[in-house]
Amino acid sequence: MPAFGDSGREARDRERPLLKERLFGKTKGEIASIVLELGREPYTAAQLCEWLYKKRAASFEEMTNLPKELRAQLASLFDVGALGPDRVSVSADGTKKYLFAASGRFVEAAFIPEERRATLCLSTQVGCKMGCLFCMTARQGFQSNLTAGEIVNQYARLPEHDEITNIVYMGMGEPLDNLEPVLASLEILTADWGFALSPERITVSTIGIIPAMIEFLARSRCHLAISLHNPFDDERRRLMPVEHVYPMADVLAGLRASVVGRRRRVSFEYIMFDGINDTPRHAKELVRILHGLTCRVNLIRYHSIPGSPLAPSPDSRMVEFEQRLKQSGVTTTIRKSRGQDIQAACGLLSTKALLAPEPVDY
Repeated sequence: MPAFGDSGREARDRERPLLKERLFGKTKGEIASIVLELGREPYTAAQLCEWLYKKRAASFEEMTNLPKELRAQLASLFDVGALGPDRVSVSADGTKKYLFAASGRFVEAAFIPEERRATLCLSTQVGCKMGCLFCMTARQGFQSNLTAGEIVNQYARLPEHDEITNIVYMGMGEPLDNLEPVLASLEILTADWGFALSPERITVSTIGIIPAMIEFLARSRCHLAISLHNPFDDERRRLMPVEHVYPMADVLAGLRASVVGRRRRVSFEYIMFDGINDTPRHAKELVRILHGLTCRVNLIRYHSIPGSPLAPSPDSRMVEFEQRLKQSGVTTTIRKSRGQDIQAACGLLSTKALLAPEPVDY
């Protein structure tokens, strides 16, 4: 029975076991602070990082070079916190979509194997608040940010972990709307004490949140991809509400101030919509606004979502658009579409159907 004055939800919250803090997903600095608080030798932080990120230990008992009493102490205070996927869907083209539990809900990550590379597309939020017209994740709305551990877990516990050559932060959510956990996850992925991946192999995508973008460029050596999709501000505003707050002209000015003269690769993502952004007029304007930036434009096929007024550009028009950009000196590629039959292609990730409903009080 609930105590007098308690709601049913308050009573349930009291009855739930307290979840331990997860050690997986903490940076070496954070682990060093924990070690200091526990009164242990500083080198213990390096040992813990090795077990968590090099050896991918699933329990404290596996950490055999730590004193037994320390392992027991850690187990009483923390969970290791790395969890395998709950479900996998396999495409006819070999793409796999993995479902991971995160923040009490779920996120999706896509494994995309190719002949000479294998890419992991991971998520940074449950849902998204940016409201882009062409995106299924936007239809889901926003539920929560992922922690650094929940982001890195999609890589560390992927069955094909050892095959990954590239990582793109292009799954569910807007990475720079969750800046600090994203930066911490990048540190874990690239640091010598972490997974020691090359920053050259990691790309973070954004729709152009300028303050976070400038911060990212200052604090990370990973690559940046900007979701552009239309070179005209009034037209882009209809596709992407962020244009009201951070116009692309200001995004480009921030980029020029941050990357020109430095060895930093920037790419632009450009989903092509029939009659909306695929005309010679759009190609000409795109060349104009990108002038002076060392960059690549990735042309992406639109994958239709239910109830959307948008349609994909014909392949012939995409090729023509690509040639116009190339002839004007803009490095351009048409990205292959992968995993569409399992809803793993660009813009299709969503776990709306799996969202746990809020408990109902009667």
